[in-house]
Amino acid sequence: QVQLVESGGGLVQPGGSLRLSCATSGITFRIYVMAWYRQAPGKQRELVATITSGSSTNYADSVKGRFTISRDNAKNTIYLQMNSLKPEDTAVYYCNADNYVRNYWGQGTQVTVSS
Repeated sequence: QVQLVESGGGLVQPGGSLRLSCATSGITFRIYVMAWYRQAPGKQRELVATITSGSSTNYADSVKGRFTISRDNAKNTIYLQMNSLKPEDTAVYYCNADNYVRNYWGQGTQVTVSS
């Protein structure tokens, strides 16, 4: 059974930081392209960051220089370090795993940036 479980969300003030985690099981983690997406209320889900099996990364323009995606193949886990958070970063953040054949989603974790 494939599971992607996000954690680390919460309420943070503007300018603050959070670190999201996505622990996976049931997949050959090291071969998957992993990604973080987010969906704000009333908006479409958007890609935040990706990391390949070789640890190449890519970011949405809106988070470049503030967010960092990383992976730990020994722990089958990816992370999203989010710094200098802004109110517009408020969303449900989802973990995604893709090997070009199968695609899996986590249940999401809420991030709220507000004073």
